Amino acid sequence: MSVIDHHEANGPEAAVRLSEASARDFFALLKPRVMSLVVFTGLAGMVMAPGHIHPFIGFIAILCIAVGAGASGALNMWYDADIDAVMTRTASRPIPAGKIRAEEALAFGLTLSAFSVCILGIVVNWLSAGLLAFTIFFYAVVYTMWLKRSTPQNIVIGGAAGAFPPMIGWACVTNGVAIESIVLFLITFLWTPAHFWALALFKMRDYGAVGVPMLPNVSGEATTKNQIVIYAVLTAIIGVVPTTLGFSSVVYGAFAALLGLGFIWYSIGVWRMPDGDEKMAPAKKLFAFSILYLFAIFSALMIDHLIATLWLTTGGAA
Repeated sequence: MSVIDHHEANGPEAAVRLSEASARDFFALLKPRVMSLVVFTGLAGMVMAPGHIHPFIGFIAILCIAVGAGASGALNMWYDADIDAVMTRTASRPIPAGKIRAEEALAFGLTLSAFSVCILGIVVNWLSAGLLAFTIFFYAVVYTMWLKRSTPQNIVIGGAAGAFPPMIGWACVTNGVAIESIVLFLITFLWTPAHFWALALFKMRDYGAVGVPMLPNVSGEATTKNQIVIYAVLTAIIGVVPTTLGFSSVVYGAFAALLGLGFIWYSIGVWRMPDGDEKMAPAKKLFAFSILYLFAIFSALMIDHLIATLWLTTGGAA
Protein backbone atom coordinates (compact mmCIF):
# COMPACT_ATOMS: atom_id res chain seq x y z
CA MET A 1 0.00 0.00 0.00
CA SER A 2 1.47 3.36 -1.00
CA VAL A 3 1.72 6.59 0.91
CA ILE A 4 -0.96 8.09 -1.36
CA ASP A 5 -3.29 5.19 -0.57
CA HIS A 6 -2.81 5.84 3.13
CA HIS A 7 -3.38 9.56 2.82
CA GLU A 8 -6.61 8.96 0.88
CA ALA A 9 -8.02 6.50 3.42
CA ASN A 10 -11.17 7.91 5.00
CA GLY A 11 -14.72 7.14 6.06
CA PRO A 12 -15.91 4.17 8.10
CA GLU A 13 -12.98 1.97 7.07
CA ALA A 14 -10.52 4.56 8.39
CA ALA A 15 -12.44 4.76 11.66
CA VAL A 16 -12.20 0.99 12.05
CA ARG A 17 -8.48 1.06 11.44
CA LEU A 18 -8.04 3.81 13.98
CA SER A 19 -9.98 1.88 16.60
CA GLU A 20 -7.99 -1.31 15.93
CA ALA A 21 -4.54 0.30 16.32
CA SER A 22 -3.06 -0.93 19.58
CA ALA A 23 -0.52 0.67 21.89
CA ARG A 24 1.96 -1.95 20.65
CA ASP A 25 1.43 -0.76 17.07
CA PHE A 26 2.16 2.85 18.02
CA PHE A 27 5.19 1.75 20.03
CA ALA A 28 6.49 -0.07 16.94
CA LEU A 29 6.35 3.26 15.08
CA LEU A 30 9.03 4.53 17.46
CA LYS A 31 11.62 2.04 16.15
CA PRO A 32 12.39 0.79 19.68
CA ARG A 33 15.65 -0.96 18.72
CA VAL A 34 17.04 2.24 17.24
CA MET A 35 15.63 4.23 20.15
CA SER A 36 17.46 2.03 22.66
CA LEU A 37 20.78 2.75 20.96
CA VAL A 38 20.03 6.48 20.89
CA VAL A 39 19.09 6.48 24.58
CA PHE A 40 22.25 4.57 25.47
CA THR A 41 24.63 6.92 23.65
CA GLY A 42 22.73 9.94 24.98
CA LEU A 43 23.14 8.58 28.50
CA ALA A 44 26.87 8.16 27.85
CA GLY A 45 27.16 11.82 26.92
CA MET A 46 25.34 12.79 30.08
CA VAL A 47 27.43 10.54 32.34
CA MET A 48 30.74 11.72 30.88
CA ALA A 49 29.92 15.43 30.97
CA PRO A 50 31.62 17.47 33.71
CA GLY A 51 29.29 18.84 36.35
CA HIS A 52 26.13 17.53 37.94
CA ILE A 53 22.53 17.08 36.91
CA HIS A 54 19.73 16.23 39.34
CA PRO A 55 18.70 12.57 38.84
CA PHE A 56 15.06 13.52 38.17
CA ILE A 57 16.09 16.17 35.62
CA GLY A 58 18.44 13.65 34.07
CA PHE A 59 15.61 11.13 33.79
CA ILE A 60 13.40 13.71 32.07
CA ALA A 61 16.26 14.54 29.70
CA ILE A 62 16.78 10.89 28.73
CA LEU A 63 13.03 10.44 28.33
CA CYS A 64 12.87 13.46 26.00
CA ILE A 65 15.80 12.14 23.94
CA ALA A 66 14.04 8.76 23.67
CA VAL A 67 10.72 10.33 22.68
CA GLY A 68 12.44 12.60 20.15
CA ALA A 69 14.22 9.61 18.62
CA GLY A 70 10.93 7.72 18.49
CA ALA A 71 9.23 10.69 16.85
CA SER A 72 11.91 10.65 14.15
CA GLY A 73 11.20 6.97 13.59
CA ALA A 74 7.47 7.57 13.25
CA LEU A 75 8.02 10.36 10.72
CA ASN A 76 10.43 8.12 8.82
CA MET A 77 7.83 5.32 8.68
CA TRP A 78 5.15 7.77 7.55
CA TYR A 79 7.21 9.03 4.63
CA ASP A 80 8.69 5.64 3.68
CA ALA A 81 5.43 3.67 3.85
CA ASP A 82 5.48 3.10 0.09
CA ILE A 83 8.91 1.47 0.01
CA ASP A 84 8.43 -0.25 3.38
CA ALA A 85 5.52 -2.16 1.84
CA VAL A 86 7.84 -3.64 -0.81
CA MET A 87 10.94 -4.45 1.24
CA THR A 88 10.87 -7.77 3.09
CA ARG A 89 12.70 -6.26 6.09
CA THR A 90 10.02 -3.59 6.61
CA ALA A 91 6.79 -5.02 5.16
CA SER A 92 5.47 -5.90 8.62
CA ARG A 93 5.78 -2.36 9.96
CA PRO A 94 2.50 -0.88 11.24
CA ILE A 95 1.65 1.31 8.22
CA PRO A 96 2.28 -1.14 5.33
CA ALA A 97 0.70 -3.89 7.45
CA GLY A 98 -2.48 -1.79 7.62
CA LYS A 99 -2.48 -1.48 11.40
CA ILE A 100 -2.03 2.30 11.48
CA ARG A 101 -2.94 4.85 8.83
CA ALA A 102 -0.20 7.10 7.48
CA GLU A 103 -1.85 10.32 8.67
CA GLU A 104 -2.07 8.90 12.19
CA ALA A 105 1.66 8.17 12.13
CA LEU A 106 2.36 11.69 10.87
CA ALA A 107 0.28 13.30 13.63
CA PHE A 108 1.86 10.99 16.21
CA GLY A 109 5.39 11.85 15.07
CA LEU A 110 4.79 15.61 14.94
CA THR A 111 3.13 15.63 18.36
CA LEU A 112 5.93 13.68 20.00
CA SER A 113 8.54 15.89 18.29
CA ALA A 114 7.03 19.08 19.65
CA PHE A 115 6.45 17.55 23.08
CA SER A 116 9.99 16.22 23.50
CA VAL A 117 11.69 19.42 22.35
CA CYS A 118 9.52 21.75 24.43
CA ILE A 119 9.80 19.69 27.62
CA LEU A 120 13.57 19.35 27.22
CA GLY A 121 13.91 23.10 26.73
CA ILE A 122 11.68 24.03 29.68
CA VAL A 123 12.98 21.47 32.16
CA VAL A 124 16.67 21.20 31.15
CA ASN A 125 18.02 23.88 28.78
CA TRP A 126 17.33 25.25 25.33
CA LEU A 127 20.68 24.30 23.81
CA SER A 128 19.97 20.60 24.31
CA ALA A 129 16.40 21.16 23.07
CA GLY A 130 17.72 22.91 19.97
CA LEU A 131 20.10 20.04 19.27
CA LEU A 132 17.24 17.57 19.68
CA ALA A 133 15.03 19.58 17.32
CA PHE A 134 17.82 19.70 14.74
CA THR A 135 18.37 15.95 15.10
CA ILE A 136 14.69 15.21 14.45
CA PHE A 137 14.67 17.58 11.46
CA PHE A 138 17.88 16.11 10.08
CA TYR A 139 16.64 12.53 10.26
CA ALA A 140 13.06 13.12 9.13
CA VAL A 141 13.66 15.75 6.45
CA VAL A 142 17.30 15.85 5.36
CA TYR A 143 17.91 12.08 5.47
CA THR A 144 14.49 10.48 4.96
CA MET A 145 12.91 12.92 2.51
CA TRP A 146 16.00 14.01 0.60
CA LEU A 147 19.23 12.03 0.94
CA LYS A 148 17.85 8.50 1.19
CA ARG A 149 16.33 8.49 -2.29
CA SER A 150 18.79 10.79 -4.03
CA THR A 151 22.40 9.75 -3.31
CA PRO A 152 24.42 6.64 -2.47
CA GLN A 153 26.11 8.75 0.21
CA ASN A 154 22.77 8.93 2.02
CA ILE A 155 23.90 6.96 5.04
CA VAL A 156 27.24 8.80 5.33
CA ILE A 157 25.66 12.25 5.60
CA GLY A 158 22.44 11.06 7.17
CA GLY A 159 24.40 9.19 9.84
CA ALA A 160 24.87 12.50 11.62
CA ALA A 161 21.29 12.24 12.90
CA GLY A 162 22.12 9.11 14.89
CA ALA A 163 25.38 10.60 16.14
CA PHE A 164 23.95 13.68 17.89
CA PRO A 165 22.51 12.04 21.06
CA PRO A 166 25.82 12.02 23.01
CA MET A 167 26.17 15.74 22.27
CA ILE A 168 22.60 16.29 23.45
CA GLY A 169 23.30 14.37 26.66
CA TRP A 170 26.47 16.40 27.21
CA ALA A 171 24.60 19.66 26.61
CA CYS A 172 21.91 18.65 29.10
CA VAL A 173 24.56 18.74 31.85
CA THR A 174 26.86 21.53 30.69
CA ASN A 175 24.61 23.71 28.50
CA GLY A 176 27.50 23.69 26.04
CA VAL A 177 29.47 21.77 23.43
CA ALA A 178 33.08 20.61 23.97
CA ILE A 179 35.74 18.67 22.09
CA GLU A 180 34.87 15.60 24.18
CA SER A 181 31.25 15.64 23.03
CA ILE A 182 32.37 16.14 19.43
CA VAL A 183 34.56 13.02 19.73
CA LEU A 184 31.54 11.08 21.06
CA PHE A 185 29.60 12.33 18.03
CA LEU A 186 32.37 11.22 15.66
CA ILE A 187 32.50 7.70 17.09
CA THR A 188 28.91 7.02 16.02
CA PHE A 189 29.17 9.11 12.84
CA LEU A 190 32.18 7.17 11.50
CA TRP A 191 30.75 3.84 12.71
CA THR A 192 27.48 4.21 10.80
CA PRO A 193 28.60 3.62 7.16
CA ALA A 194 30.33 0.28 7.78
CA HIS A 195 27.44 -0.83 9.98
CA PHE A 196 24.73 0.09 7.50
CA TRP A 197 26.52 -0.89 4.29
CA ALA A 198 27.01 -4.38 5.75
CA LEU A 199 23.22 -4.52 6.01
CA ALA A 200 22.83 -3.02 2.53
CA LEU A 201 24.99 -5.78 1.04
CA PHE A 202 22.69 -8.59 2.15
CA LYS A 203 19.58 -6.52 1.45
CA MET A 204 20.63 -5.35 -2.03
CA ARG A 205 17.59 -6.86 -3.72
CA ASP A 206 15.22 -5.05 -1.38
CA TYR A 207 16.85 -1.68 -2.01
CA GLY A 208 17.03 -2.36 -5.73
CA ALA A 209 13.33 -3.24 -5.83
CA VAL A 210 12.32 0.13 -4.39
CA GLY A 211 14.93 2.23 -6.20
CA VAL A 212 16.78 3.46 -3.13
CA PRO A 213 20.34 4.24 -4.32
CA MET A 214 22.30 2.39 -1.67
CA LEU A 215 26.02 2.16 -2.40
CA PRO A 216 26.09 -1.57 -3.35
CA ASN A 217 23.29 -1.03 -5.87
CA VAL A 218 24.86 2.08 -7.42
CA SER A 219 28.62 1.50 -7.24
CA GLY A 220 28.76 -2.26 -6.86
CA GLU A 221 29.86 -4.69 -4.19
CA ALA A 222 33.62 -4.15 -4.66
CA THR A 223 33.42 -0.41 -4.05
CA THR A 224 31.17 -0.96 -1.05
CA LYS A 225 33.58 -3.45 0.48
CA ASN A 226 36.49 -1.02 0.05
CA GLN A 227 34.48 1.74 1.72
CA ILE A 228 33.50 -0.56 4.58
CA VAL A 229 37.19 -1.28 5.33
CA ILE A 230 38.07 2.43 5.19
CA TYR A 231 35.31 3.38 7.62
CA ALA A 232 36.13 0.45 9.90
CA VAL A 233 39.72 1.74 10.16
CA LEU A 234 38.47 5.30 10.84
CA THR A 235 36.11 3.95 13.50
CA ALA A 236 38.93 2.03 15.17
CA ILE A 237 41.07 5.18 15.24
CA ILE A 238 38.40 7.49 16.63
CA GLY A 239 37.60 4.86 19.27
CA VAL A 240 40.95 5.40 20.99
CA VAL A 241 40.96 9.21 20.65
CA PRO A 242 39.34 9.70 24.11
CA THR A 243 42.54 8.27 25.60
CA THR A 244 44.85 10.34 23.41
CA LEU A 245 42.95 13.48 24.42
CA GLY A 246 43.15 12.53 28.09
CA PHE A 247 39.51 12.15 29.03
CA SER A 248 39.66 8.34 29.24
CA SER A 249 42.25 6.02 30.72
CA VAL A 250 44.89 3.85 29.07
CA VAL A 251 42.86 0.80 30.10
CA TYR A 252 39.91 2.11 28.10
CA GLY A 253 42.26 2.88 25.20
CA ALA A 254 43.57 -0.68 25.14
CA PHE A 255 40.04 -2.09 25.24
CA ALA A 256 38.92 0.27 22.45
CA ALA A 257 41.94 -0.71 20.37
CA LEU A 258 41.05 -4.40 20.68
CA LEU A 259 37.45 -3.70 19.71
CA GLY A 260 38.67 -1.62 16.77
CA LEU A 261 40.91 -4.45 15.58
CA GLY A 262 37.89 -6.74 15.77
CA PHE A 263 35.89 -4.29 13.69
CA ILE A 264 38.67 -4.17 11.08
CA TRP A 265 38.98 -7.97 11.11
CA TYR A 266 35.29 -8.44 10.34
CA SER A 267 35.41 -5.74 7.66
CA ILE A 268 38.31 -7.53 5.97
CA GLY A 269 36.17 -10.65 6.02
CA VAL A 270 33.57 -8.71 4.04
CA TRP A 271 36.27 -7.36 1.69
CA ARG A 272 37.43 -10.90 0.95
CA MET A 273 33.88 -12.14 0.37
CA PRO A 274 33.31 -13.04 -3.32
CA ASP A 275 31.01 -10.71 -5.24
CA GLY A 276 27.60 -12.25 -5.67
CA ASP A 277 27.92 -14.46 -2.58
CA GLU A 278 24.30 -15.23 -1.81
CA LYS A 279 24.93 -16.33 1.78
CA MET A 280 26.59 -13.02 2.69
CA ALA A 281 27.76 -14.58 5.98
CA PRO A 282 30.71 -12.15 6.48
CA ALA A 283 28.45 -9.13 5.96
CA LYS A 284 25.94 -10.47 8.47
CA LYS A 285 28.73 -11.11 10.98
CA LEU A 286 30.07 -7.58 10.56
CA PHE A 287 26.58 -6.13 11.00
CA ALA A 288 26.09 -8.07 14.25
CA PHE A 289 29.57 -7.22 15.55
CA SER A 290 29.14 -3.52 14.74
CA ILE A 291 26.15 -3.31 17.08
CA LEU A 292 28.16 -5.02 19.82
CA TYR A 293 31.07 -2.66 19.12
CA LEU A 294 29.06 0.51 19.66
CA PHE A 295 27.42 -0.72 22.87
CA ALA A 296 30.78 -1.95 24.17
CA ILE A 297 32.61 1.32 23.35
CA PHE A 298 30.06 3.54 25.07
CA SER A 299 29.75 1.13 27.99
CA ALA A 300 33.53 1.21 28.44
CA LEU A 301 33.58 5.01 28.24
CA MET A 302 30.97 5.29 30.98
CA ILE A 303 32.52 2.65 33.24
CA ASP A 304 35.97 4.19 32.81
CA HIS A 305 34.63 7.64 33.68
CA LEU A 306 32.69 6.41 36.71
CA ILE A 307 35.73 4.54 38.06
CA ALA A 308 37.90 7.64 37.62
CA THR A 309 35.29 9.80 39.37
CA LEU A 310 34.95 7.33 42.24
CA TRP A 311 38.74 7.19 42.61
CA LEU A 312 38.96 10.96 42.90
CA THR A 313 36.02 11.34 45.30
CA THR A 314 37.31 8.62 47.64
CA GLY A 315 40.69 10.25 47.98
CA GLY A 316 42.61 8.28 45.40
CA ALA A 317 44.22 11.47 44.18
CA ALA A 318 45.47 12.46 47.62
